[in-house]
Amino acid sequence: MIAFLIKRLFHALLVMFVISLIAFAIQDNLGDPIQQMVGQSVPESERAALREQLGLNDPFLVQYLRFAGNALHFDFGYSYVFNEPTTEVILRHLPATLELVFASTLLIVLLSVPIGVYSAIRPRAWLSRFFMGVSIVGISVPVFLTAIVLIQLFAIGISWSPFPADTGWGVWLNGILSTDGGMPAYGRGNPTHVFGTWYTNFSSLSGMAYLVLPAISLASIMLPLFIRLIRAEMLEVLQSEYVKFARAKGISMRRIYFLHALKNTMLPVITVGGVQIGTLVAYTILTETVFQWPGMGLMFLDAIERSDIPLIVTYLMIVGLIFVITNTLVDLIYGLVNPTVKLTGKPA
Repeated sequence: MIAFLIKRLFHALLVMFVISLIAFAIQDNLGDPIQQMVGQSVPESERAALREQLGLNDPFLVQYLRFAGNALHFDFGYSYVFNEPTTEVILRHLPATLELVFASTLLIVLLSVPIGVYSAIRPRAWLSRFFMGVSIVGISVPVFLTAIVLIQLFAIGISWSPFPADTGWGVWLNGILSTDGGMPAYGRGNPTHVFGTWYTNFSSLSGMAYLVLPAISLASIMLPLFIRLIRAEMLEVLQSEYVKFARAKGISMRRIYFLHALKNTMLPVITVGGVQIGTLVAYTILTETVFQWPGMGLMFLDAIERSDIPLIVTYLMIVGLIFVITNTLVDLIYGLVNPTVKLTGKPA
């Protein structure tokens, strides 16, 4: 375990070095920060003095070494727009993004596992065919379109009645889709302060209501993929020899499905799923833009528009760090779920 952690730490440092080098190298192509910091009437002499003061005229290697040295202390410089340390700006927007990713991950896990297992156990059932058809549509539809449709249906509402009004469920569904009292679809509401810069929407039902539509929209990216992945792996496991042997021994099918087969199904799902869940942090950009969710994605787009280069570089570094941590945790969890896997990489 210790050898594995040391190896993973070395790999993490190497990945973070590459990310920092790429992020720092592309900053010259992101625009001129001086143009965004000063007005049009500022003379060129003052612009040149400001560039010298910020160290923008130094050679690339000098600038990078200065940046890397400060980054080791989590000092990524000052935001040109907010005029405060970029880490403080990131920490102010990070809780909103993490809560949105957590809510989406919860939806993905709670829905994909039972649907995927059912579709594998009953592959010819009409409900399984329905789930597979919907999953194909879900993979094909971009997240921003899903978000717009959700806003139209559950926030703005529709004026026509798609369900029969003479039944109880029809009245209930029409009430959800009506224009009266729609779901919140803008901003984060009034989250409760926890500590520092952390504000949460999970402390009240009204706060969680703001999470519903953005979380469903973000989950729609990965949910179809997880359903199809779990179904495919479960079908393969059910055809394996040890499952056939368990059936021959007379073990109940419920025990075979949910103890033997499901556990082995989840091994590749954890590997692929852990990486995919990490990408949700990057996918929040579109979701946060549509719902104006005040997270890192919306902040990142604003930083690009204003050529806030230190904030852009800091965002890339933080997202890269999240990926590295996620991949490491996935490897650890994989080793705990499957004891035959040696974390050191040596055969069992």
